[in-house]
Parts: sequence; structure tokens; C-alpha cells
Amino acid sequence: MSTSRPKAAMLNARARALRARRKLKLRVELRSSTRRAALVGSPELWERQRRFQFEFLTSRGLAPEHRMLDIGCGTLRGGIPLIEYLHAGHYAGVEARASVLEEAKKELAEAGLEHKHPVLINADDASRVELAEPLDFAWAFMALIHMPDETAAGYLEMLAGKLAEGGQFYGNVNIGEKPEGSWQGFPVVTRTHEFYEQLAASRGLAVQDVGVLDSLGHRFGAPGDKTVMLRFTRAA
Repeated sequence: MSTSRPKAAMLNARARALRARRKLKLRVELRSSTRRAALVGSPELWERQRRFQFEFLTSRGLAPEHRMLDIGCGTLRGGIPLIEYLHAGHYAGVEARASVLEEAKKELAEAGLEHKHPVLINADDASRVELAEPLDFAWAFMALIHMPDETAAGYLEMLAGKLAEGGQFYGNVNIGEKPEGSWQGFPVVTRTHEFYEQLAASRGLAVQDVGVLDSLGHRFGAPGDKTVMLRFTRAA
């Protein structure tokens, strides 16, 4: 098979994403309420982190016809432009906090995107997440860093069975050895790269270090800048 075909597909995906970015400029910059924004992080970073998520995923090949799962979708900070970009019903978001998911539904209504029929799931672990179709993309932005080991393992177990052929899971993590902290009732965990390698390998997945977030465009003067983006795929 010619190697030009995958390259052409990637170029086509990037061209579609570029057109979508122009079309979605106002949507990406749509400002949420300060109270709602604070439920998922710094309100001052709301717009920039929304834009980062959309631009990162589309640069990695996310196309409108793909199906994706947003793990830790919160109040749809990153979800709103993704919901508009994807075909109706192709976005699913899972959030552990029921009250935060209610705010997400308000955000969706205010954005005028209820007709896109995203699947919004309240679940505190992967065993409660039921999806009918295989996933082309899964995304955990600032989510794995707040999961206990068993919760992270549960999501990798679920994704090992739900990723489509060629599917990708991206999530940023703290790498190293630091005491556990806390944020809004969630732990803030730091693990070794070997932890993720072993977790992935035991579930038939491969893991790749994509880079530190600040090298990927997340240069906001925030702790998240120094987290590391990992890419999980089905092992060959």
C-alpha cells in the first residue's frame, strides 16, 4: 500500500479542521459564566484551554465523522466546539459530578447545540459508561491526574475494548514522584511513565509520549503546562 494515502488522509483532515476553526471562531471564544468556568479550573484560562483542546485533537486527525469520548468532560469547556464540529450523536462526555454535568447541559443549551444530541453520562468509573459504537478518539484532558489508580485502570480496560481499529486515546498526566495533593475533592496524582506502560501493556495497548503540554501549545503559566501528553493505541 502506498504511504501517500495515510498522508493524504491526514492532510484532508487538517484542511477540514482549518475550515472548521474559522467557522467556529465565535463558538470557541464563547465565554461561560465565571462560576461555571471555575468548576473545571481557572476562569481566566477558559477560552485558551477550550481552544487548545479543539486545535490539539483536530491536528491529530479528529474528523467530523469520528466518534469520540471526552472523559472528565466537566461543563463542556472543551466539549462545545467539539460537539459542533462532530456529526450529531458522535460526541459522548462522561463526568463524575452530577451537579457539574447539569451545568454542562446548561452550557449546551446556551450554545444552541442540543440538536447535535451529545451523549452526556454521569459516572464515577468506567464500569458505568455504556457506549453503543466503537470510538475513534478518546480524550482525558486534566482528568487522569485526578484519578485513583483503580479508576485509571478501569478506563484503560474499557477503552481497550472500545477503541476502533486505528483509534486513539490521549490524556495528559503528571510524570515523576511527588506527594499526592487534592483539588475540589479529587486527588492530584503523579505517577511514573512505567506505571502507564505496564497498565497499557497488560490490556493490549501501546503508549507513546507525545510531549510536555507547553511544547504542544499549552503555555498558559499554569501547572498543567508541565504535564505530559500520552497517546494510547491498540498494540500491533
